[in-house]
Amino acid sequence: MPAMPAMPLLTVGHRGLMGVEPENTLRSFRRAEREGVDAVELDLHLSRDGHLVVMHDATVDRTTDGTGRVGELTLAELRMLDAGLGERVPVFGEAAGAVALPVQAEIKDRAAARVLAAALGEPALARRVRVISFHDEALRETGKLLPGVSLALVTGGSTSSAPERAAALGAGMISCELARLDEDTVRRAREAGIEVIAWTVNTPAELARVRELGLDGVVTDRPEIVRAARTGAGAGTGPASVPASAAG
Repeated sequence: MPAMPAMPLLTVGHRGLMGVEPENTLRSFRRAEREGVDAVELDLHLSRDGHLVVMHDATVDRTTDGTGRVGELTLAELRMLDAGLGERVPVFGEAAGAVALPVQAEIKDRAAARVLAAALGEPALARRVRVISFHDEALRETGKLLPGVSLALVTGGSTSSAPERAAALGAGMISCELARLDEDTVRRAREAGIEVIAWTVNTPAELARVRELGLDGVVTDRPEIVRAARTGAGAGTGPASVPASAAG
């Protein structure tokens, strides 16, 4: 009897689709939407003058032609940098407006949580955004300021405790480093009614492990993984993946 086809998975474009475009740029988010992802993930830091800047690292050195800490540069100074292929560093509102997709917005601390909460005062935008973080206190602050907003706890080394921490925070999803996930953690999440997705899934072998664990979705840099995850087919070989420096 032929095997049943695999069920489609939720696909989240990592920093847009950073395996094929400069990460966390409008170009990357638009490419992710064209490739058919279900949601895009982005990272937020506060500039010196309090703007929510879309960038993963605390410094601009790796992803732009500049140097320095994001929090020590004004938005005007950040706008002068090349974030790859001529792209400029966007702010949160621009990134969210560049696509019609749900957005997973990763925050690093409580200060960013407060500024993001103010930005999500528009109900239509708030319904489209899930606030995600490695930091319990940032999610707790978000939950206090925006009681109805969707939350997700992101985990690496602390993945084994993710279901219980997420439940205590009121987070309906955990986004876990794939290598740290095991059947017991997935089982406890299921029992708590919490969705489980994994980062960063860039190869056919990693996608096969996601299906073996029975996860709900993947965070990926690669368009071929997006197609395979959505259709239930194998990912094929495709171009070599670009390693992610961290989650979110």
